[in-house]
Amino acid sequence: MIELVLGGARSGKSRHAESVIRSCPGPWTYIATGRAWDAEMAERIALHRADRGDGWVTVEEPVDLPGALEKVEGQPVLVDCLTLWLTNLLLENQDIATATDALMQVMERRVAPLVLVGNEVGLGIVPDNALARRFRDEAGRLHQRVAARADRVVLCVAGIPMTIRRDV
Repeated sequence: MIELVLGGARSGKSRHAESVIRSCPGPWTYIATGRAWDAEMAERIALHRADRGDGWVTVEEPVDLPGALEKVEGQPVLVDCLTLWLTNLLLENQDIATATDALMQVMERRVAPLVLVGNEVGLGIVPDNALARRFRDEAGRLHQRVAARADRVVLCVAGIPMTIRRDV
């Protein structure tokens, strides 16, 4: 089972994703793609970790998400989040198409449950600068590819998870 959970900031997407993985037998793995670039982000990361509680193995991997997923094959995994992973790829001038292809290949081979979280950023205004427009476009393409492979796609709004596609 692969589930993609999308939503805006503070939409409840991480909480929903965690509940999906907790419904599986543990141990549960949380792959964190965020980086603590500043004190505010470090505080967000600490709060996310505290909110998850016990029973989670946390793997911090900002760039090699496919490699991190391969290492935890057989375990239920939550990836939070795809758009932070994309940000890291952009900032390191990585080949996004190649990285996305590698992610898709790992997803095809997975047997254990996998839930991936992403920020829906394409519902707002057109960004005023080239980097932000590229990010928005790349995020949209990434989410479309993952959604095409996912068994279930959920959109979270105001803490309410709405299933927008279910194949299982």
